[in-house]
Amino acid sequence: MIDDEKIIDLFFERSEQGIRELDNKYGAVCHNLSYNIVNSRQDAEECVNDAYLGAWNAIPPVHPNPLLSYIVKIVRNISLKIYWRKEAAKRSGHYTIALEEIEGCIADQKTVEDEIEARELARIIEAFLDTLTAKERVIFMRRYAYADTYADIAKRVGISEKNVSVRLTLIRQKMKQYLIEREVFV
Repeated sequence: MIDDEKIIDLFFERSEQGIRELDNKYGAVCHNLSYNIVNSRQDAEECVNDAYLGAWNAIPPVHPNPLLSYIVKIVRNISLKIYWRKEAAKRSGHYTIALEEIEGCIADQKTVEDEIEARELARIIEAFLDTLTAKERVIFMRRYAYADTYADIAKRVGISEKNVSVRLTLIRQKMKQYLIEREVFV
């Protein structure tokens, strides 16, 4: 499989092969993430294609490192826009459940001036993740960054769905306490 640097070079050369190589290497991750958010294969395909177009338009001058994080962020943002447009009013879907699970731990960001505080919160959450075991980090990130179902996470880490649920509850409790101790949680 072609490495990320060669894919980026193809983008800089404006070669459409770059998009094909990006899809070959990270397409499955992108499609799975988008599907987990929008819950529609057709919408997920559209989101991923829009993300590839976004990457095409941004590279160059952007030189993403790492490429996976860059493309996943684009896919996630596009998918969330579709999700909120189509699903927010219904309050259904497992991604809504995942958001509801974690929203109790994070203060609501309502104003533009809260952007700096949101960045600080992101830094604090990253520090919190460093306090977790590798397995706990995987469980947390697969649920809240990749919107995986409990079943998907259970398969990935080799534990039961119930165990995933319990661990996520404990992680959220730890996170809430961590944020309270740092006077972040209001």
